[in-house]
Amino acid sequence: MNERKRQRLVDKVRRPSGTIGEEIPDEITIQGATIDLNEFVFECERLDTVPESERERIDEMKTKLQRERLERKHRIARDEISCEEGERLVRSIYGIDRALNALDGLDSPGIEEELRQKKLEDARELLSLIR
Repeated sequence: MNERKRQRLVDKVRRPSGTIGEEIPDEITIQGATIDLNEFVFECERLDTVPESERERIDEMKTKLQRERLERKHRIARDEISCEEGERLVRSIYGIDRALNALDGLDSPGIEEELRQKKLEDARELLSLIR
């Protein structure tokens, strides 16, 4: 692969819009271990609240995914790989990004909850003004 193509692939990895339309991979191999990533994310999203015991497991998975993402990006930037292999790595990085976004979103409340909290705050403020 020539340097121009390699740089184009590295630039694709940097674009946050690249994950649009991509899916979380069913499985991913990290450090020789195969992980059922889609199932892991699905299990975590089903939880109403994340207990402390699960938080450690989720944080550990996020760290592994971030390391794997960085390693794959370095492979594109440094290793002698084919264009097809580079494109495959970019798609796999997009899948990792989707999983990381889903796991990061576990801590943030949903839109409905945010609206409910905002209405409560507004009502409290109005009551304090009336008093």
